[in-house]
Amino acid sequence: MGLEGKLSKYIDHTLLKPSATKKDIEILCNQAIKYDFKSVCVNPVYVSLCSNVLNKSNIKICTVVGFPLGANKSIQKCAEASIAIDEGAKEIDMVMNIGSFKDKDYEFVLSEIQSIVLSSKKNIVKVIIETGLLNKSEIIRACNIVNDSGAHFIKTSTGFIQGNNTTVEDIELINKHMASNKKIKASGGIKTLSEFNNMLEAGADRIGTSSGVKIMREIGN
Repeated sequence: MGLEGKLSKYIDHTLLKPSATKKDIEILCNQAIKYDFKSVCVNPVYVSLCSNVLNKSNIKICTVVGFPLGANKSIQKCAEASIAIDEGAKEIDMVMNIGSFKDKDYEFVLSEIQSIVLSSKKNIVKVIIETGLLNKSEIIRACNIVNDSGAHFIKTSTGFIQGNNTTVEDIELINKHMASNKKIKASGGIKTLSEFNNMLEAGADRIGTSSGVKIMREIGN
């Protein structure tokens, strides 16, 4: 997985704070246009607003499903995904049911991901596995499930588990076990250009961060 093209196009410009206002989201969208990020990643309530602001740009809208715990019922997650796509989202970042995964109910976890992929109507689906709550063997097992699921990316973290930031070692481990047609989104605590570059060099294809503007300024843009 080599670095190609503009560095800004690796960034999902993210604002998922519960305190985010409409004005904050509009600023996020305008920053995404200015710096030419790959997408904005927002909570579902703001998908339609982003769609209106970004309708003449090439910036994608990404939203979250089952966020941040992954513990919603499957039917709720599927409805979230379907509604978000109808309102303009092009990418869905869903949280895996971590409790069911810990229970070793891998068949259910796989089935749920497959259902959300179908509900997302051929749009990009990223599966958040929350690496900070998993050991190495569990991360490998999660990779295998995502490989079999029809989802397009594995994503490391919601960023909501305090102290569990994504590491280079996480990305390297995932990179060894992901199918060649799957991609990796690193997220959780990536705030500097150095951390950004380290994740890309380890094998990440996309970076989820709320520090995209800061990173671009470090680059000199």
